[in-house]
Amino acid sequence: MTNETKSKFGFWSIVLLGINGVIGSGIFLLPGKAMALIGPGSVFVYLFMTLVVLTIALCFAECAGKFSRNGAAYVYAREAFGEFIGFEVGIMRWAIGIIAWAAMAVGFVTALSAVWPPALQEPYKTTIILTILCGLGLLNYLGVQLAKVVNNLITVGKVLPLLFFVVLGAFFIDFGNFTPLYPKGFDLDSFGAAALLIFYAFTGFEALAVAAEDMENPRRNLPLALMLVMGFCSVVYFMVQAVAVGTLGADLAKSVAPVADSANAIFGPAGKWLVTIGTLISIGGINVAASFLTPRSGVALAQDGLVPRKIAENGRFNTPTWAIFITVLLAIPVALSGSFVKLAAISVVSRFAQYVPTCLAVIVLRKKRPDLEGFFRLPLVPFIPIAAVVVSVWLVSKASTEQILWGLGAMALGVPLYFFMKKQGNA
Repeated sequence: MTNETKSKFGFWSIVLLGINGVIGSGIFLLPGKAMALIGPGSVFVYLFMTLVVLTIALCFAECAGKFSRNGAAYVYAREAFGEFIGFEVGIMRWAIGIIAWAAMAVGFVTALSAVWPPALQEPYKTTIILTILCGLGLLNYLGVQLAKVVNNLITVGKVLPLLFFVVLGAFFIDFGNFTPLYPKGFDLDSFGAAALLIFYAFTGFEALAVAAEDMENPRRNLPLALMLVMGFCSVVYFMVQAVAVGTLGADLAKSVAPVADSANAIFGPAGKWLVTIGTLISIGGINVAASFLTPRSGVALAQDGLVPRKIAENGRFNTPTWAIFITVLLAIPVALSGSFVKLAAISVVSRFAQYVPTCLAVIVLRKKRPDLEGFFRLPLVPFIPIAAVVVSVWLVSKASTEQILWGLGAMALGVPLYFFMKKQGNA
């Protein structure tokens, strides 16, 4: 095995990277909000979203099996629909990755303030945010091997408290708390609103294929890892909601830290502290994943000349120095703006700019590029991709006008940049 191969992510490291990229703050904070929207029937919203996300993830799995380069949704859209659509998807992926990472950095400070209130006060807030962004940027600059080790350790550290919570918490569920399932009656609009909210907890899987070039045998390992990651996360999410509803009942709707409050009800203060620490590790871990994956979106664009090619160049430690530097530089002012709620809302809606083109790319690539044989072949095409697109459009329709304008309106910023690069002869 060569040194280059040793420095890359192996299969189980890819799986851990995927879990780290999906399990973040959402699962620790959303159960109470879902309960408030729809009641105990919120557990079925998780089942519904599992089916939705799995259809999208399966589309990513087929496309990931056809390519072994960085970029993910950008690469698939470019190959299927041409350079301009590919650029729009790619620039969205990079921009939203930066915004999402900035929001996660602010989210860590917010979570930390629950146990250390001064974290939200200056100069502590700015210092912590700068330490997270610059520190993780330096970590990635120093090499993939170091990032891989840190990612693996943090992912294990965040998953263990959740597994402890769901396995032992299942014995304390009071099934009487599940009746009535829908206290206000079943309403499709409320169900859709809850689904869009919960969808946030599932996002992040699409970023896994962005760094394909830093992985061993990505055409085989990525499809398998995607399916394993989403299967694992879906089971954990469903059980977390079930335990939270079963232990807190109606009080869950009033909780701002539902998993921690549920752990307190089951295990006492020690359980609450364990989950709180797990929350901090979880949000810290998703920052690690974002810091590694986000710059690779810029690398993919630069490799095709859609942004300056220098951004794709590797530095002393065989990592994309300029892509990492630019990503950190842009993330800092966004994070210091402190608008966590708005940034999170933008990142949710904007993800569909990657999901819809990728689902459609499955159909187009089979006809346009039959020579691209992947490791995984999605069954029931075109039914599954089309179903994923229809449900995605339905979910976006449940967002507010402001969320849609901020989330999808950002694509307009890529238009002048594309034609500027075209005029410069780089595209």
